[in-house]
Amino acid sequence: MDNAITRLIKVLELERKQGYRNKAVIGGLDKFASRWESDAFAEVPDPAAVSEIVSLLLGYAAVDDRPARERVLEAILVRARRAGESTRPASDAAETKTTAAHADTPALQDEEPAPLADEKPRGILPDTLVPAPSKPASTAPADARPADVRPADVRPADARPADARPADARPADARPAEVRSAGPKPYEETLSPSPTPAAVHGAVNTPDVKAAKDRAGAAGAARAETRQAARPAAPGLDAPVIRLPNVGPAFASKLAKLGVQTVRDLLYLLPRRYDDYSQLRTINQLKIGAEATVIGTVWEIKTREIGQDRKIVIARVGDGTGELQVTWFNPWIERQLRVGQAYSFGGKIDAYRSDIVMRNPEFEALDRAMLNTGRLVPVYPLTEGLSVRWLRNVINLALDAWGDDLPDFLPAAIRQDHGLMTLAQAISQTHFPNNQEQLDAALRRLSFDEFLLLQLGVLAARRQFQGVPAKPLHAGSEVVAPFLSALPYGLTAAQSRALQEILADLRREQPMGRLLQGDVGSGKTAVAAAALWIAVANGAQGAIMAPTEILAEQHARSLGRMFGPLAHPQTGERVQVLLLTGSMSPAERQEALEALATGAAHIAVGTHALIQKDVEFQDLALTVVDEQHRFGVAQRAALRQKGTQPHMLVMSATPIPRSLALTLYGDLDVSVIDEMPAGRAPIRTKWLTTTQRERAYSFIQRQVQEGRQAFIVYPLVEESENSEAKAAVEEHARLSTTIFPDLRVGLLHGRLKNEEKDAVMRAFGNGELDVLVATSVVEVGIDVPNATVIVIEGAERFGLAQLHQFRGRVGRGEHPSFCILISDVAEGEGVRRLHAVEQTLDGFELAQIDLDLRGPGDFFGTRQSGLPPLETARLSDLRTLEDARAAARALFDADPALSLPEHAPLAKRVAEFWRSNTDVS
Repeated sequence: MDNAITRLIKVLELERKQGYRNKAVIGGLDKFASRWESDAFAEVPDPAAVSEIVSLLLGYAAVDDRPARERVLEAILVRARRAGESTRPASDAAETKTTAAHADTPALQDEEPAPLADEKPRGILPDTLVPAPSKPASTAPADARPADVRPADVRPADARPADARPADARPADARPAEVRSAGPKPYEETLSPSPTPAAVHGAVNTPDVKAAKDRAGAAGAARAETRQAARPAAPGLDAPVIRLPNVGPAFASKLAKLGVQTVRDLLYLLPRRYDDYSQLRTINQLKIGAEATVIGTVWEIKTREIGQDRKIVIARVGDGTGELQVTWFNPWIERQLRVGQAYSFGGKIDAYRSDIVMRNPEFEALDRAMLNTGRLVPVYPLTEGLSVRWLRNVINLALDAWGDDLPDFLPAAIRQDHGLMTLAQAISQTHFPNNQEQLDAALRRLSFDEFLLLQLGVLAARRQFQGVPAKPLHAGSEVVAPFLSALPYGLTAAQSRALQEILADLRREQPMGRLLQGDVGSGKTAVAAAALWIAVANGAQGAIMAPTEILAEQHARSLGRMFGPLAHPQTGERVQVLLLTGSMSPAERQEALEALATGAAHIAVGTHALIQKDVEFQDLALTVVDEQHRFGVAQRAALRQKGTQPHMLVMSATPIPRSLALTLYGDLDVSVIDEMPAGRAPIRTKWLTTTQRERAYSFIQRQVQEGRQAFIVYPLVEESENSEAKAAVEEHARLSTTIFPDLRVGLLHGRLKNEEKDAVMRAFGNGELDVLVATSVVEVGIDVPNATVIVIEGAERFGLAQLHQFRGRVGRGEHPSFCILISDVAEGEGVRRLHAVEQTLDGFELAQIDLDLRGPGDFFGTRQSGLPPLETARLSDLRTLEDARAAARALFDADPALSLPEHAPLAKRVAEFWRSNTDVS
């Protein structure tokens, strides 16, 4: 069948047969393009493919050397054949031979060669890479130069003076970048051999290379030669980066600032983002605001001073369809460009007066590896003295020389089961992806790796934790019934479900490791108290550790009320709840220590003071850690070590998204209280600006008149010269005298002495204060059912979890409650946070938003959480996470110590990932 694509392929194959002299059609391929374009747009369903082909045809004549012309022509052929598949009818899909020439086809100057269907394109870059320039439209002869260009300025690419080499040019002994074939390919074929410079072919013929030739033939030998030439003998991937071409001591020290010491480190220095210059456009197709790659010839270069010691370089670029002005604020660019030579330019399209312009684009000559334009271009973290172009070249050299040596620690069966790339392919495609599909596949492999290593680490921690038996506690219904009967309220269905899960754990010899999470006010403390009662009823002790003294004191009061009506089941004595904090006097502390050591104290409530060396328990059977994300892993482990092997319950009032619970707490069983106690009134949230603050004050006045109380929270204790935020001390004075002179206004902040804080909290809880001015010290541990309003000043300065916790200080009684956010923030993450708090009361939904905004390290703090940093994995990618979790469990069930020979590389990688044996619970 005759159509525009078959005519084009016929012309291109004839051009290849004639030696790439641009004589296959009269006038050359650029003239043929203008005649062919209209037919192609009418016949080919994919106009973008036609545009790319036309751009390449227009630029073909401007390419001087044969190797570059070969690459351009092969790139056109690949695109033409792909476009042909979508053009011809299904009945013709099996045809491989082109039909006779169309009557309108320009006269061919030689016979048509047979199509080379099995020949692989040589030197073709991916779909995103298009290496060809073109001349501007002109009535001058094809070889004419602009009048203002001197003959000396027009040189072929290989005739530049030595000092005019572009900054990113490769040294003579370094082979070109690996050439990747166009379009999606099977993972096994993603890394194809690269062409080898003649200098390398001539200089290298070692016995190793000869053996490679014997084993793998010419293609394998070419790869072996280039790898041999690109690096000297070195101890594998642990070779220092200074072994790479272009990396001397100075650059090695700069790379060290990025954490790069070895070739392996360099390969794992992954891009932080990509500039998408994959869209090839002719100049007449450019759209303002879009990112694109343009292939054109530089027709003029000018430099203009724009201020003291500042210059702008302006180039005029043409491609036969129009002209483009390209500018840089870097005077060195002038030395890297040559008038009359074709380049590809990648960047954002803009307009200046009546001109179409590109400002500070990436660019490169078309006979180069196309690392900076025409593709998804990697952008790396940098440090002073390193340019991104230099870093791309060095990483490309490392990939060429060492990329195939990356050992894949992932067993082949897991790769096959989950459709994953090899590690070498994933690293290569992450740095220089052929297309978005390959990049997504590469990132999925690297994300899977991180999730798998996380899961294996937490499963190992669980195995180690449960390797020592715990004291089983009798936890039948007859044991827990006295405690539940003494409560002034019944448990919700969610509380009862969580309690039953905990009681089942406590009955076993295997130590409990469980996370109890629920929203603010959902009743976690009552469930934990029931578990502590079980420990006491079995003649043992329990302990609960809180991050702040205020919260510890709150727990001590709550537990005292709960256990007050109860007698010890074995001794008949009153259950003793002991408070241990760092602010106790030496005499009080010594008395408390003796009570714990002798067993006179049944339940200990405290802060970090519980894990001091001199604290000993007679028989600690259960540990509870509240707001556990505020403790480091070593602190949680230290509390467990106060007993032989106590059961452990960790609680969080900061709801944890499922993805984070599966990673950070993969070694724990999870109980969720997802139901609020009956009688709790919903909380309405409103965001006001500072100009609307008086409305909040008036609302507080009305609430107090109705017998209610209010909080006003400030981000600072005292005013600071470095902050515009309001401070609690100064605002307390103003509110007391000016705004609420008739109300009782109290002040609470962390700098007060403990007895002062206790007095303020007691007065507020007893209704002796109407308004409590406070700092973030009221985030947790404050339970005043009569408080119905909380105003949060400078709300943008707090995280989502904090704002939700503050809001939880109200709505704890039967009265309607209100949260008022005061902020003038107008853009950025702060706006998203405040809108989220205003629009939802669901703590789990807010936690997911918070996690998406800040990442796991900032969500809890990486050091506190014990979670290794994640480079590529995103906890919002629940599908990959669950795939990796399933793979980890299957691996762990089959070989929990990863001791089988085939698992040795994986075991080593797990150890490296975690760096040390960490108690992740």
